[in-house]
Amino acid sequence: MAENKKIWLSSPHMSDEGYEMQYVQEAFDTNWVAPLGPNVNEFEKELAAKVGSKHAAAMTSGTGAIHLALKAAGVGEGDIVFCPTLTFSATANPIIYQNATPVFIDSDYETWNMDPKALEAAFEKYGDKVKAVLVVHLYGLSADMDKIMGICSSYNVTVIEDAAESLGAYYKGKHTGTFGEFGVFSFNGNKIITTSGGGMLVSNDEVKIKKVRFWSTQSRDAARHYQHSELGFNYRMSNIVAGIGRGQLKVLEQRVAKKKYIFEFYMKELGDLEGVDFMPINDWNEPNYWLSVMTLKGNVSPTEVMEALEEENIESRPVWKPMHMQPFFAEYDYVGSDVSEQLFANGVCLPSDTKMTDEDLERICSIIKGLWSK
Repeated sequence: MAENKKIWLSSPHMSDEGYEMQYVQEAFDTNWVAPLGPNVNEFEKELAAKVGSKHAAAMTSGTGAIHLALKAAGVGEGDIVFCPTLTFSATANPIIYQNATPVFIDSDYETWNMDPKALEAAFEKYGDKVKAVLVVHLYGLSADMDKIMGICSSYNVTVIEDAAESLGAYYKGKHTGTFGEFGVFSFNGNKIITTSGGGMLVSNDEVKIKKVRFWSTQSRDAARHYQHSELGFNYRMSNIVAGIGRGQLKVLEQRVAKKKYIFEFYMKELGDLEGVDFMPINDWNEPNYWLSVMTLKGNVSPTEVMEALEEENIESRPVWKPMHMQPFFAEYDYVGSDVSEQLFANGVCLPSDTKMTDEDLERICSIIKGLWSK
């Protein structure tokens, strides 16, 4: 049975102490089961305090948080939003929701995130048509925020950080998600902490966060009757979900430590294999190591690795397919070279589940090593 034990890429991991159930039980006991309530209010405060932001709005998803961040930034029809091409579609989709136009920016090998040189070239091309820049911290690796913020500041555009994958990661001692005007975190089931589904928008701008909360509760005006003067959205997190989040937040550092342990285990066991390299860890970057990602250039292909693991009931996956290569987004402009395409072609996301044992990790590495001994 042990040989066929399922190993997941990154599955939910509730605290051993049962913190989540304490908050959820309290919600049941007080009948705060419906949306909003004390857990939502406290989760917003606790998350904001954890990352060093002044205000937060708890949402049903990171996607919804990106959407309302774009709306709060004034993005609308005819505006251009720069977006990394190497990301999940949830980063780019909200640009379309706002009837704006995405322009995709290539990555660099130093960070695997938005290439500042490509960003500068895109600004030179589009100038004052650009309304906002979405920056992603891929796989828990921070983008080069000094360079990116410097460029965006010179063009006076709003920066929104998609930190969905990077809660608990730092850039030069500061939490990712707190450099731009808005930061977005995700609590999807596969993230470093989870609420089963959910997200959070953070900002130091209290007025805009209050506006986002208003929009996310169907833009209901302060009237005795149901009155709506603006378009609304059903994006607010429920009190039950927020209770799970409060419990999960207590073990964030434990999860980051285990993710780092997993990455270093792979580096030690697989790093000497011919053609193998790993995602870049810079001196200024303290990742959360959400997923451990390796690249292959040699006789063994990413597909061979994924298929070998799959045969043994072990989940892995490719690196994100760049947005400019996606059928839906193919019509939109792309600025850069082929870095993101190469990372997609050569990358493998290895199992990074924080419940894995050393035995599990040894099993994974043994299967992968076997491909080099054939």
